[in-house]
Amino acid sequence: MAQYSQTAGATGTAPALWPEASWVSHDPVLPSLVMFLHPRCPCSRATLGELEQLMAHRQGLFSAQVWFIQPEGMTEDWVKTDLWHAAAAIPGVQVSVDHEGAEARRFQAVTSGQTLLYDVGGGLIFQGGITLARGHAGDNPGRDAIESLLKQQITHASSTPVYGCALGWKKDQEKCPLCQP
Repeated sequence: MAQYSQTAGATGTAPALWPEASWVSHDPVLPSLVMFLHPRCPCSRATLGELEQLMAHRQGLFSAQVWFIQPEGMTEDWVKTDLWHAAAAIPGVQVSVDHEGAEARRFQAVTSGQTLLYDVGGGLIFQGGITLARGHAGDNPGRDAIESLLKQQITHASSTPVYGCALGWKKDQEKCPLCQP
């Protein structure tokens, strides 16, 4: 179990520039944080806790969106789990459904909890996870990197591992039996 919690998921290579065809709105005034989650990934609860900390400590310095994957054949009710409601309860966070992982594909997010931060010009400045392990909240390099970037301090971590289950849109990626339909 300890080995599993320390095993990172696959990290997609996010586009260096905001995808023009995306339905995800880019904030032209503030850096834009985009997070992709599987609505039934038990590892993602800690990720939302870390996002809540970021929002509390750096509110007003960035915009935040959480996109929940809706696999083909599943209803929106299947997506709107306790994780959805937890994300929606975080002040300042916009929550949306990602139908069949279309936006996750555009941003190359493959693991639940993959978090991307783009600057106001649409350039990628951070990609990765904001937890130290699967389902473990607390101090971690991902959250520290984002906070440093938002304070415009130099950070050495522009990419960190993502600890979560597969989002499920990538055909060759191993699926998690806990959260996949």
